[in-house]
Amino acid sequence: MARAPRLEVPGLPLHVIQRGNNRAACFFGEVDRRFYLKCLHEAAVRRNCAIHAYVLMSNHIHLLVTPNERGSVARMLQDVGRRYVRIINAIHGRTGTLWEGRFKSSLVDSENYLMTCHRYVETNPVRAGLAAEPGAYAWSSHRHYSSDTRDKLITEHPVFVGLGPSDAERRAAFCSLFEEPLDAPTLNRIRDAANTGSALGCESFLARTESVWGRRVRLPIRGRPPKLGIEDPGLGDESRKLF
Repeated sequence: MARAPRLEVPGLPLHVIQRGNNRAACFFGEVDRRFYLKCLHEAAVRRNCAIHAYVLMSNHIHLLVTPNERGSVARMLQDVGRRYVRIINAIHGRTGTLWEGRFKSSLVDSENYLMTCHRYVETNPVRAGLAAEPGAYAWSSHRHYSSDTRDKLITEHPVFVGLGPSDAERRAAFCSLFEEPLDAPTLNRIRDAANTGSALGCESFLARTESVWGRRVRLPIRGRPPKLGIEDPGLGDESRKLF
């Protein structure tokens, strides 16, 4: 059975999860993580993708990324995978792939859910017990937003820029978002959306997305198979007007 095309619209963010093969480790030390970020930065520039947030866990990664062309996120991750795996295998004397074949992703309603998803990405190490607070974990985008540290990988989303008229005000507003943890229903909704390839957004966003794609984009109803189409709607510039 053909897979449904990914929900991907140029100019709209995606929450991406890529896991290690069989959930095995894909980073074995600081050098590996630094090299991965170098590969990711170069591939993002080459494939015209804007990275807004990221976290590197031991056996998976999360990205919040806006593609500027259809299919560019997949091409970016393919570029990273080919280069990173070849070098890491040579360094560590291993063979075979490091990553699962197909990454998970969800289309994100930037107006209503972008910062919520951003918080989800950067608080992963806290929920995993690896850090007491997001800024204490070195391998995420959090310090770029919460301190004077600049991360060349990061492109700030207009929603973040709109948090305040100055760097200091934006930083303070951003940090205030992390004062309370995300509640369990929100965590589950973000996870389920990515794992099922669904859209993450308010009702009007979901309805507009479904009108463009001609298929259900909401979370599958428990107990029933999701209605997945196999036709590629061929979204172009006109789709941007609907979101």
